[in-house]
Amino acid sequence: MSTYIPLAELRPPRNEGMIKLDKSKFIINRKVWALLLPEIKYVNEFLGRKNKNSISGSIVLSIPQHASLVEFNRNELSTSLFDFISPKNSKLKAILLKEDIKVTEEDERHESEEDYEPQLLKENIPESTYQRLKELNVRYKTYTLSFDFNYWSYDDILKAVLPDELIEQCPSAFTIAGHLAHLNLKEKYMPYRNIIGEIILNKFPNIKTVVNKTNNITSEFRTFQMEVLAGEDNFVVTQKESGCSFTFDFQKVYWNSRLATEHERLINSFGIGEVVCDVMGGVGPFAIPAGKKPCLVFANDLNPESYKYLKINIETNKVDSFVKPYNLDGRDFIRKSPIILREFQKLTPYIKYTNKQHNKEKDTDSEQPKKKRMLDFDVPVFVSHYVMNLPDLAMTFVNAYRGLLINGYPGLSKQEIMNLPGYKLPIINVHHFEKYKEEEISGEVEPELARKMHKKIVDQLNFNIDITNIKFHVVRQVAPCKLMYCISFQLPEEVAFTSD
Repeated sequence: MSTYIPLAELRPPRNEGMIKLDKSKFIINRKVWALLLPEIKYVNEFLGRKNKNSISGSIVLSIPQHASLVEFNRNELSTSLFDFISPKNSKLKAILLKEDIKVTEEDERHESEEDYEPQLLKENIPESTYQRLKELNVRYKTYTLSFDFNYWSYDDILKAVLPDELIEQCPSAFTIAGHLAHLNLKEKYMPYRNIIGEIILNKFPNIKTVVNKTNNITSEFRTFQMEVLAGEDNFVVTQKESGCSFTFDFQKVYWNSRLATEHERLINSFGIGEVVCDVMGGVGPFAIPAGKKPCLVFANDLNPESYKYLKINIETNKVDSFVKPYNLDGRDFIRKSPIILREFQKLTPYIKYTNKQHNKEKDTDSEQPKKKRMLDFDVPVFVSHYVMNLPDLAMTFVNAYRGLLINGYPGLSKQEIMNLPGYKLPIINVHHFEKYKEEEISGEVEPELARKMHKKIVDQLNFNIDITNIKFHVVRQVAPCKLMYCISFQLPEEVAFTSD
């Protein structure tokens, strides 16, 4: 007799080495007992629904994706059973019995007998329930549950086709951007890349394209080559994030859906009415939600494709009054930013906008939404925040802030700049990858990494900024010994006004 596997532990049949997906190879059938009641009105007693006559002690099978109440086809039942079943149960509905009352070998020898009682029935249900079943003179019939491709999870199917040695670290996770799923497969999984793509395509209805990265990011635009594993050859996606809609060509621009929380965290640190310079802005995941606060955002990216979609997304999200796109080298953009802001302010000293939060409030007397209020957004003189979301290289751009204000206001002295309305020193937010080797870390990892990053900031600024004035926020762990940080600090006055 074969070992009984509980339904919760069932897994699809092994199809090791399958290259082309064949859904028919993942079917498992399992017989269970079904309870045929003479009238449908008795169903509620056994399904445990709220009813004063409900029977305590469930006898009903409960498993995900399968109903407990099923229907038999007429050709599955003997003609004599129709005398037992009332016309009020014309659909031949039956309740599946719990797994403890499994179909034994003895049951299989007698299952065709109309008045046969399952071998394990009495010992696995309360006596009162058993007596009630006797009173109703119920009938028992085996029912075949079919667990097919659609029943199993993505992980289940994936592990069913991969060789044993590849199962433990199988690529069960992937990122999604719009209709596209993106994998980064290790070399050992490459022979199975197409079937992995087919499984994803079939398991996730919203996915239309599955791609795999074929090399590391090497271009200055943070893009990489990709291979379509399954589905449409369509890389132009639309992704929702932070209440905004972003359209872009996934193959030609940089986008990372894992950074949604970081985008939101940093945007929340911006104050309404502040000026933000997004130095490596991509297609706008920081800039556009910030523009909706509203902040005045100057968003820049060197990649012409990112710049193209940034402009599209600004228009789509209706933030063109607050988000201004640029296509400059990041270093040039940083140095020119005070001039860019000053020129903008001369042309547009204030911006009119709708106070949407006010519009959501109810008038206390009429209980009607208040009318939209048009307010003036006074354009500040100074930038409040710089964002540098280029973790591979952003640290090397930090030295561009040396002399930011003294060079950005030619002809004015330090004191004259400090006397300008709303004078402030900006917060610099640098996204950065910090790698390490475990054998080189003698104490706790994060404090040691903070000391290493502090030294890099000091070297870039050529100024000994106190480490206590720097915030080191862990964004995510990229690899076992590689962390992504957001390093934030206020630009020191000595650096902003240096003339060397």
